[in-house]
Amino acid sequence: MEWDELVASVTARYPVHESKMFGMPCLKRESGKVVAGLWKDGGVNVKLTDEAQREAALAIPGAEPFDPGMGRPMREW
Repeated sequence: MEWDELVASVTARYPVHESKMFGMPCLKRESGKVVAGLWKDGGVNVKLTDEAQREAALAIPGAEPFDPGMGRPMREW
């Protein structure tokens, strides 16, 4: 699924809107909090605050904690 298709699908079902964070396209809640983004390498990063959901997501082949290039992964991403 391409980013535009993902955005259309998610925004049709949830109260989020497309925006930018650190120059990357992202999805934000009405409150302005970022919940997902499209990183420059083409990967999608998602914030998962529930530890069990995060562990399940990281078990997907190819998934890894999100590191925006500072040498340490962001918590909950």
